[in-house]
Amino acid sequence: MRRKDALAYVGVERHSDRHQIEFWVTSLVRACQQLTDRRLLPSCVRFVHRRKGGCPELDTFMGCHVVFGAEMDEVAFPGRVKQMPVVGADPALNKLLIKYCEEARSLRHACPGTFRVGLENAIAPLLPHGKVRVDEIARRLGMSTRTLARRVASEGLTFAGVLGELRADLAKRYLQEEALPISQIAWLLGYQEVSAFTHAFKRWTGKPPSKARSQKNGAWPASAPR
Repeated sequence: MRRKDALAYVGVERHSDRHQIEFWVTSLVRACQQLTDRRLLPSCVRFVHRRKGGCPELDTFMGCHVVFGAEMDEVAFPGRVKQMPVVGADPALNKLLIKYCEEARSLRHACPGTFRVGLENAIAPLLPHGKVRVDEIARRLGMSTRTLARRVASEGLTFAGVLGELRADLAKRYLQEEALPISQIAWLLGYQEVSAFTHAFKRWTGKPPSKARSQKNGAWPASAPR
């Protein structure tokens, strides 16, 4: 048995975040080690974002093979960690802090993120697998396809429009990774043919991806057509 926690982003574009989530998970593992005064290592670490060739430094620190391109962010520890005592624990202080936290929670107003951000976070991991279908996205968001269509329309959006803009944003980020060949970028975005990706990119920016990558300034049109 193992203790695992899946990390969900609320109101934040997960597909645009790589360094912060890696830092957060690394800090979490380090904090657990300091709290237990042991070299506590996770049994599994997974990230939604991709890294070509992985990250040997993270593998060494985590003590396991870190998986990139997963469907969710996840860190798992052996089940025995639940029985490990916290070094320097202060039961009285813990009771007091729990009381203050519960009071703060009762006064805190919920601040949900926009529906669009949640929709993009559901779409992004499925792009390379060719599973970006309305019914699958609706299932992941816990609603019917009819409800999904209604929610998208209520924000003045279309599913195809959100998908296109997400692909355009991801394409620009991927092109900054010199190690990623354009053929692989096309696959990451869900295009079966490089020519289809090239055509779409020219529609978004007015130039082919190879030319955009070769430009040293890396500038993009301020209002690229979608």
